Amino acid sequence: MAVNYGSKRTVVGAHYGLGDWLVQRFTAGLMAIFTIVLLIQVIFSKGSIGYDKWAGIFSSQWMKVLTFAVIVALIWHAWVGMRNVWMDYIKSVGMRMTLQALTLAWLVGCAGWAFQVLWRM
Repeated sequence: MAVNYGSKRTVVGAHYGLGDWLVQRFTAGLMAIFTIVLLIQVIFSKGSIGYDKWAGIFSSQWMKVLTFAVIVALIWHAWVGMRNVWMDYIKSVGMRMTLQALTLAWLVGCAGWAFQVLWRM
């Protein structure tokens, strides 16, 4: 019979730490690059900035694809942050799952709306 000296440490939790950290940094970097690209286009555009100028900036296919990639990154960034807030501060499993489902539904709806707006330009 083996003798057990001490006890094993039981670690609980989702263990998302490093993955969440990397996702937050990657998506933030992508959003920063997009902001710089957009600012360069606005700064070097001629004339006053109105709807036509904004529509012109987003009319090229590469800008639409980049913008949609940033929208997806923003949704992912927000999801990781809100999921962590719900997991850290909401102790009731039912309430936490409800809030996570509502958050996910809201974010998917926002992504759909942004896609619709972006491709109508």
